[in-house]
Amino acid sequence: MTTAHLESAATSPTSVRVRAIPATSRDAEAGRAARTRAPRRAAGEWNPDERTLSALGRLQAQEAVRDAELLPLRYARMASSPWAYLRGAAAVMAADLAAREHSGLTVQMCGDAHILNFGLWASPERQLLFDARDFDETLPGPFEWDLKRLCTSVYVLAATEGIDTSTAEAAAAAAAAEYRSAMRRYAQTGELDVWYDRISADVPLQQLTSEFAKDAKRTIEKQSRKRSQEGTARQLVTVEDGRRRISEDPLKRRHVDLTDEDQINVYEQVFDTYLASIPPHLTRLVGRFSRVDTVQQVVGVGSVGMRVYLHLMEGDTGQLVFFQLKQATASVFEEFVGASEFDNHGERVCVGQRLMQSASDIFLGHVRVDEIDYYARQFRDMKIIPSGNEIAGYLPQFAGMCGKALAKSHARSGEPEAIAAYIGKGEAFTSGILDFARAYATQTHTDHAALVAAIESGQVKAAERGW
Repeated sequence: MTTAHLESAATSPTSVRVRAIPATSRDAEAGRAARTRAPRRAAGEWNPDERTLSALGRLQAQEAVRDAELLPLRYARMASSPWAYLRGAAAVMAADLAAREHSGLTVQMCGDAHILNFGLWASPERQLLFDARDFDETLPGPFEWDLKRLCTSVYVLAATEGIDTSTAEAAAAAAAAEYRSAMRRYAQTGELDVWYDRISADVPLQQLTSEFAKDAKRTIEKQSRKRSQEGTARQLVTVEDGRRRISEDPLKRRHVDLTDEDQINVYEQVFDTYLASIPPHLTRLVGRFSRVDTVQQVVGVGSVGMRVYLHLMEGDTGQLVFFQLKQATASVFEEFVGASEFDNHGERVCVGQRLMQSASDIFLGHVRVDEIDYYARQFRDMKIIPSGNEIAGYLPQFAGMCGKALAKSHARSGEPEAIAAYIGKGEAFTSGILDFARAYATQTHTDHAALVAAIESGQVKAAERGW
C-alpha cells in the first residue's frame, strides 16, 4: 500500500485507520529509503567523545525522582559488576544511542531489552509464555535501539559469567540473526496472525540438547511452582497474633503502618484510581479482595530507589494474592524522542506492555497517588526470570530466542515489511549491530570502572544496606 493510499484510507468516511503509535508506511520501499538516512554498517560506530554529559552525570540526574535513602544501595549494586552496572545504566545507554543517526522506523520499544529482561510468565489462561518482561522505559522509538541493547548485554553478561569470547560472539550473532529471520517472516504474515503469535515455554527447549533441555525443564517446573501465588505466600507470609503478615527483610521489605491516617488515605487513593484504570468486568473480581498487609520493597538494580509497594490481598474465600505497585517516571528515552502521549507514566508502562506482549497480566493497571505515578500488577505470578549462571550453558540458544521474541513484539507495534526491507538479506545490518555491541560492551566496562573509582574516592556514596 502506498503512502497516497494510506492518506486516502485515513480520510475516507468508510475507512478509518487508528494508530497506537506513529508509524511509517508498510511499504518495503520505506525501509530501503531509511538506509540512506541511517546506513546499516554505520550503526556500528561508537564514539564516547560525542557525549554531552558523563555517564556518572546521567546516573546522578536520576536521583531526584528516587528515594534518597536507597541511593547508596543503588550505587553499591551497580558497582558490583559491569553486568549490574549495565542493568542500572539504561539512562546512560539511551543518551548514547540517541547520539547517532537512526532508522526512523518506529516500534514500541521495550527500552531496556537486556538479555535477562526476557523470560517466562503465565498468560491469563495459565500457559507459560516466553516474552519480554520489563517495560519501565517503554516508549515508541527506533527498532534498532532495543536490538543494540540486547546484543550489548550478551557480551557484558558473558564477560561477567566467565563465558568464552567465541560463545559470546555466537550468542550475539544468534540474537541478531533470529530477529532478522523472525521479522522477515512477520513481513509476510497477516495482521491478526502477528498478534495471535505466541512463544510457549516448550519452544526454547526445542533448540537445546537433551541434557540441557532436561535441566531447563526441571528448572521451569520448579520455579513455576515456587513463584506462583501459593508459593510466594509460603515464602513471604507469617502469622502474628492470628493475623497474616508479610515478612520483613532489611534489604528487601519494610512495613507500612496500616493504622497511620496518611497511609490509609494513600491506599484509598490507590484503590480508587486503580479501579478506574482496569476494564469494568474486572471490578467484580478485584472487589472480592481486601488488603491484609503492605510493605515497601526494594527490587532489582535499575529500579533501586523507585517507590515500590507490595500488598497482600485476601479474597472472600481466603485465597491470597500479592499485588505490586511500582513507581513509574518518565522513560529515559523521552529526552530524545519526545514525551509520552500519556499523562500518567503508569499508563505508559501498561500500554507499552500490552503492545509488546502476546498476553499480559489481567490485573495490570495504573495509579496516581499524591502526584506520583505507579503501575500495578500481580507479584511474581509464575514469572520465571533466569540468572546469568542458569543460561550460561546455552547462551547462544537463549539469546536467539530473545531476538525472536523481540521481533514479535516489534512486529505488533511497528511495520514489519519496512523493518525487514531495511535489514535486508545481506550481513550489513548484522555487522553494524554487532560492531556497536562489542564497542559498547567495552564502554560499559569503562563506565563501571569510573563508578567504582567515584565510590572509592568518596564522590559517590555506596552502601549495601536498605533503609
